Amino acid sequence: MSNPLSIRRLVLGSATHPWRTISAWVVAAVLAIVAVGVLLGDSLSSENHPTDNRESQRAEDLIARSFPMGTAGLTSDVIVVRSERYVVDAPQFRSLVSALAADVGGEQGVTDAKTYLDSGNAQLVSGDRHATILAVNLADSDAVDGVIDAVERVDAIGAFSAAMTGDETRQHDFDQLSQDDLKSGELQFGLPAAFIVLLLVFGAVVAGLIPLLLAMLSIAIGLGIVALLAQQFELSVFVVNMLTGMGLALGIDYALFVVSRYREERGQGREKLDAIAASANTANRAVVFSGTAFVIAMFGMLIVPNNIMRSLAIGAIVVGVVSVIAATTLLPALLGLIGDGVDRLRIPIVGRRSVERANPEGRFWGAIVHAVLRRPALSLAVSAGVLLALAVPILGINVGTSGVSALPERFESRQGYSALQRNFPGATANPVEIVVPNGASDLSARRALLQLRSRLASDPRFGAGRITSAADGAGLLTVPVRGDASGEEAVAAVRTLRSTIVPAAFANSSAEPSVGGQTSEDIDYIDSAIDPAPLVITLVLGLTLVLLTAVFRSVVIAGLTVVLNLLSVGAAYGLIVLVFQHGVGTGLFGFEQSDTIEAWVPLFLFSVLFGLSMDYQVFLLSRIKERYDHVGDTTEAVTFGVASTARIITGAALIIIAVFSGFARGELIMFQQMGFGVAVALLIDATIVRSVLLPSAMSILGRWNWYLPRWLHWLPRVQMEGARASASPS
Repeated sequence: MSNPLSIRRLVLGSATHPWRTISAWVVAAVLAIVAVGVLLGDSLSSENHPTDNRESQRAEDLIARSFPMGTAGLTSDVIVVRSERYVVDAPQFRSLVSALAADVGGEQGVTDAKTYLDSGNAQLVSGDRHATILAVNLADSDAVDGVIDAVERVDAIGAFSAAMTGDETRQHDFDQLSQDDLKSGELQFGLPAAFIVLLLVFGAVVAGLIPLLLAMLSIAIGLGIVALLAQQFELSVFVVNMLTGMGLALGIDYALFVVSRYREERGQGREKLDAIAASANTANRAVVFSGTAFVIAMFGMLIVPNNIMRSLAIGAIVVGVVSVIAATTLLPALLGLIGDGVDRLRIPIVGRRSVERANPEGRFWGAIVHAVLRRPALSLAVSAGVLLALAVPILGINVGTSGVSALPERFESRQGYSALQRNFPGATANPVEIVVPNGASDLSARRALLQLRSRLASDPRFGAGRITSAADGAGLLTVPVRGDASGEEAVAAVRTLRSTIVPAAFANSSAEPSVGGQTSEDIDYIDSAIDPAPLVITLVLGLTLVLLTAVFRSVVIAGLTVVLNLLSVGAAYGLIVLVFQHGVGTGLFGFEQSDTIEAWVPLFLFSVLFGLSMDYQVFLLSRIKERYDHVGDTTEAVTFGVASTARIITGAALIIIAVFSGFARGELIMFQQMGFGVAVALLIDATIVRSVLLPSAMSILGRWNWYLPRWLHWLPRVQMEGARASASPS
């Protein structure tokens, strides 16, 4: 646990040498921006694969080794060309396809472009002979833009339409959508909404701008660190979205706590440096503790063998650490420099000191707590019952992943997928790939591969396959899978293929086949995000219990906090399932309905919420404990704690809700689910938990709230925010 003297020394050192501290942060920010501009752009991936060499990865590695790009007739993407006027045999159609193939083949990064003109493959022509497929091999998604331009030029010709879909196109579109959501949701909505809340909390423009400044600097420096990390580790493109959202939420919240405490101390007549020192002993220490708890909770995600999960955790950890450092160095430097200038540009009505002292939020929540504490048992039963009822839909949760069909219609890969389904119902841009190291050279393996092709051709879930042989003796069976490769039906079909059909086909052979392709990758991704859940949950719950027990010297408070967090998280899970899987309120919220909840969302949401809830619990429970130590009455202590922290907790919760509502406003369904989950869980935490569940439970427990077994008395005493609170709500 942090040393109070070291935190106080760091804070006061920054406050007494403000220009030196600010200059160091400016230099760090400039270097970070340069690193982002030079290194970040091409370093991030939209792949969502596991990191522990599962079956799909082994298949991909073998295919890459035995079938080099462009030499085995493999394709990464397809272009569907259709004409209502001409059939594929017409000179106009043949001329256009030939020109398109030459145009696409000339793009940098395209290794192959095959058509029915040079292959004679009847499967590349639709049943009505008005459409054809161009099979294209792209080295990576960087080549997609040029190919899309060529496709759009065809689409501009009145007699023809063209659309493209496949692995690289889909990755390109997911990358673009994540950037669009970052701009429109988190920056254009979350940032202004957070600023409005800050203005209402502080009542002054300068005080409202300081947290935003700290958050933006934390995000810039965090992105610079991620740019460096991306040179050594594969990170998902979604790390930018997570880092930005968490940077806004944590940076603003931490600054809100510290600035509020500083203003409170100044309002009691303390000199500037004394007020900063008092804030260091309380608010800054609470920030360090909350930040530490958040980072520890997110560290649990690093044990998940999944690229997206680890990338999201790294983004949150990096910006969490930077935000804590900013709150303990840069923020005291700014306060030491401007002092009471933090109250400049007061806003009419909400900026009046009389309103600030009256604390209308405190009166409102205090009145609710008074009503709750008149019948604590009934209040506890009703509120807990409501949250348990909201959690019931989680029993029907269906975890999966979003495929191309979940993308908005304006994206090329979605248009291409729809065109492929209309014109070639049995075809796919993402086939199953069954690769056998000796599938071409070993007679029994070759026979098993042929029998498997016949077996799958008669299975309505699959289609007619093609066997390709490699120079090193490997054999590859490429088989279409019906529908969206990431859809529920395709995933179920390939699970059966991997677990039953393929092992049975090769039972009499010594061959070791591996099933690859997009659907197989999705299965391994889903499993990699779900399998470690018990270990991660146990780790987060255990660390939370230890930290809270050390802070409040009470196993009861620690246990109660964990139970209340589980209730709010469970209710959030249930609401996610109700809204996204069952479509309740999707029209109202502007969300997309989905058959599945994105695989990384539940576990990530669990860790994030346990980390974020520390901010409120530490702030509120510390005030309650301090008051209880003074008066010895639980009811009065709870009422005082809720009322005295009302403005800050309400403001902090609204800020995080606003930021994550920005995620939910985007079009990327996985971030809609995550943003909605965080927002609704924190809303529950800041209302039902704060005003009903916690007060009623603590009232019933009475003196038992502060029970600590003798064998734990060795735990260090850690004093958090609120230790020097005023005697009246402020």
